[in-house]
Amino acid sequence: MSAVLSTHGLVARYGDFQALYGVDAEVAAGEAVALIGANGAGKSTFLRAIMGLLPVASEMVRLNGAPVGGTAPERMVAQGVAIVPEGRRLFTGMSVEDNLRVAMDQAARVGAKGGWTLERLHQLFPILKEKARIPVQSLSGGQQQMVAIGRALLCQPKVLLCDEISLGLAPKVIREIYAALPEIRAQGTAIVVVEQDVGLAKSATDRLYCMLEGRVTLTGRSAEITREQIGEAYFGAGHAVV
Repeated sequence: MSAVLSTHGLVARYGDFQALYGVDAEVAAGEAVALIGANGAGKSTFLRAIMGLLPVASEMVRLNGAPVGGTAPERMVAQGVAIVPEGRRLFTGMSVEDNLRVAMDQAARVGAKGGWTLERLHQLFPILKEKARIPVQSLSGGQQQMVAIGRALLCQPKVLLCDEISLGLAPKVIREIYAALPEIRAQGTAIVVVEQDVGLAKSATDRLYCMLEGRVTLTGRSAEITREQIGEAYFGAGHAVV
């Protein structure tokens, strides 16, 4: 399969601090890819660089083969890349439905086409219909995460970037959120998910990339990579992931 999204020698900096060192990665249409690694490994920076939130050279990020590195975030959304950011960043003081309609209005403005509607989103996460008129700050963390995912989906993405979508959530809620990924992928949407839970990352994705200090230290089929390999790539030789 050809890559819908790829990075080529991706380098990113925060001022004088270099956070990414020549990262090569790719994801195909409908594929789920996990990005794992310890805190500070560069995972979130990788997503931010793709979304145009950090300055990078145009040829370092390609979408359907076309260079898009450094493109403004709103243009990336218009071209089919959406992000579920760490911390959700919902519009407090607004209802669940109003948060979702912001994304729908944005998609309409830029002419984004796709199959995601409010009705379909309610089928994916029924609680969002039940809580439609509730202010988002009144929801549980898991429900807020569903709103954040729904908002991204209503931008009609070809690539969905998910940054720590299980962070701080109860196991039952995490299972419910991850159970929605196959249906999202069934529409041809590629998913890149930053995940701290290695077991969850392996079971929910096709391939994974492990990062350490801004570099990819391991990549391969999720089901085939061993815990020992991940431990060495995660921390350096001599460690294991339990």
